[in-house]
Amino acid sequence: MNALQAEIEQRWATMFAALAAGDDVPPSQRLRAEGMMEAAVVLGIATPDELVEAMEYCYRAIVGCGLDEACGDDWQAFFPFPQIPAMSKRAPVYPSTRD
Repeated sequence: MNALQAEIEQRWATMFAALAAGDDVPPSQRLRAEGMMEAAVVLGIATPDELVEAMEYCYRAIVGCGLDEACGDDWQAFFPFPQIPAMSKRAPVYPSTRD
């Protein structure tokens, strides 16, 4: 594994660990990692399929379930390469009045 791939995997791990802990991931952090994924493809270091497979492996190792389980079987239709599905869960909303 080269330095770029190692850095991409470290960034995924940081994002997925934050999400698993219930924290949010800043969009800039996600966007920079996505740019690095695209750069890896442009440089011929990895294919999109290889990176998606590695990202799914990283997600499962940290969160305990696959991206398909967390985001649905068609998650790649909503998050096409190089997008990373690193969105925090919606906060519970409770009505403030009886109306």
